[in-house]
Amino acid sequence: MADGRDGRKADVDPKLLELLACPLTKGPLTWDPERSELVSRVAKLAYPVRDGIPVMLPSEARTISAEDMLTPQPRLGGPS
Repeated sequence: MADGRDGRKADVDPKLLELLACPLTKGPLTWDPERSELVSRVAKLAYPVRDGIPVMLPSEARTISAEDMLTPQPRLGGPS
């Protein structure tokens, strides 16, 4: 999925990802580079990243399907 402007995939700064949380659950997010989305598995929402900027509005988020929930995704953040 392209970021919509020049056809390239969006990329998000890893330090920014460590600071972000789901606005509804305040829980962790995972990065889906194929879809350029930040995923909240608890809220079952995927927030888009456009031009490298996370759009953290629930009204802009995509509802995650049951199939998407079965696919394991790496968790963001540093060592535990």
